[in-house]
Amino acid sequence: MATAVSANKAELIAIADSVAKEKLIDRAIVIEAMEDAIQRSAKTRYGAENDIRAKLDPQTGDLRLWRVVEVVEEVDNYFTQVNLADAQKLQPGASVGDFIVDPLPPIEFGRIAAQAAKQVIFQKVRDAERERQYEEFKDRAGEIITGVVKRVEFGHVVVDLGRAEGVIRRDQQIPREAVRVGDRIRSLILRVVRENRGPQILLSRAHPDFMRKLFAQEVPEIYDGIIEIKAAARDPGSRAKIGVLSHDNSIDPVGACVGMKGSRVQAVVQEMQGEKIDIIPWSPDTATFVVNALQPATVSRVVIDEEEGRIEVVVPDDMLSLAIGRRGQNVRLASQLTESQIDILTEADASEKRQREFVERSELFQTELDVDETLAQLLVAEGFTELEEVAYVDLDEIASIEGFDDDLAGELQNRAAEALERREEAARAQRRELGVEDALAEVPHLTEQMLVTLGKAGVRTLDDLADLATDELVQKKKQEPRRRAENAPKRAEDKGGILAAYNLSQEQGNEIIMAARAHWFEDEGVPENVGAGTGEVADADAGA
Repeated sequence: MATAVSANKAELIAIADSVAKEKLIDRAIVIEAMEDAIQRSAKTRYGAENDIRAKLDPQTGDLRLWRVVEVVEEVDNYFTQVNLADAQKLQPGASVGDFIVDPLPPIEFGRIAAQAAKQVIFQKVRDAERERQYEEFKDRAGEIITGVVKRVEFGHVVVDLGRAEGVIRRDQQIPREAVRVGDRIRSLILRVVRENRGPQILLSRAHPDFMRKLFAQEVPEIYDGIIEIKAAARDPGSRAKIGVLSHDNSIDPVGACVGMKGSRVQAVVQEMQGEKIDIIPWSPDTATFVVNALQPATVSRVVIDEEEGRIEVVVPDDMLSLAIGRRGQNVRLASQLTESQIDILTEADASEKRQREFVERSELFQTELDVDETLAQLLVAEGFTELEEVAYVDLDEIASIEGFDDDLAGELQNRAAEALERREEAARAQRRELGVEDALAEVPHLTEQMLVTLGKAGVRTLDDLADLATDELVQKKKQEPRRRAENAPKRAEDKGGILAAYNLSQEQGNEIIMAARAHWFEDEGVPENVGAGTGEVADADAGA
């Protein structure tokens, strides 16, 4: 390349063609790089203060150099300006304010100038090559690609992809997989990131989508869309689960993925270094899918708490260890597959829990409604769990209980309402003791008990509440699935937002935050209802 700037016309064009072909970039970019290099070298020869331009004819290789100057009445800068008389010698008819061309003679490039030109061309070509790599791979995220291991650096595997390099970071590799330089390796293009030193092509062999794509390559029905992988979860190098659905009733999705004598699934297992794969029929019914996901364990009963996003699964005593799996692997993968927290209980645990809840709720009704044990137990047996249910359900629902009548139902509802009022008064007094101002009680969706919780968290004024993001207030933090005793204390990392325990929705959280900020808008003369109740504003603030 050092001779590129001093070569004859034919050689310049031949070099441009060769570099463009070798680097797979546009020939015009190489020509432009040469022009830039020649232009910089010319500035070194004639002076950097000059506005020098270079033009290389892409067909003939002819090189033209010129200096651009401005026509002025009185010259202040002799490098960039020329008076009217001299300008008309260069270009007849020139007038003040015009920019004219002053041709320069060709120059011979010395060793230093040639070396500098070489660096400029190399940099331009390198930048063009990086841009070409980014454009080629930016839309290929999610594809499986085959490459050759080029080197291993600090545990990260660098893969030669032919026209670029990709990196499999340590956390995206299959644990205990032996990788050697020169090995051919398949991986998933996770994402492509544009960086100054060139595009970073991040690869993965541990992502669940890698397994999805491998199945699509081995199972024609998946590739054709007849069978769909609805969910996938992996413990890389150890075990995986996939939920499959057939859009053709005549095709068994599990059998199609397994293949004749397990040929299809074994091909995937070998690529994933012996990772065991459970293929499970997917079901739109959550309970059915959970039962399938916990295979090979047998499930007795499933209880779904949609508000909490939790699923309670009861299994026979002898199935407990199988349902949980080694180090909780089975229930953890099932939880990832169903996107829900799964709690495993034995029959004995479930029975004990039901008895404890029955006693607690009966005692609650006895105390708060001032009724005898039998009547309280009747209410619990009919499905009543909270005072609010007794106070606000239709009167006929209580009166329809065997042994009850309208008078008794009305009396129970009155007592429940009075008990709730006593709770509210006690919470109000506690809230004021904590220093929570009365203005917070006017905010929608907030009860006195919620205000007590806010006060204990240090949120005592409208400004304190307004400074919170929605997620800090109501977000529920997902728990790692595990089997935990019902009376075991919750760990600190289980906690979400301050009011997470009250099951407020994201929309309600947005309304609370915006109502708390209303006085800010009033101070600025903005209508009070601007932005109130809109999730976008609160969410944007949360992201900030």
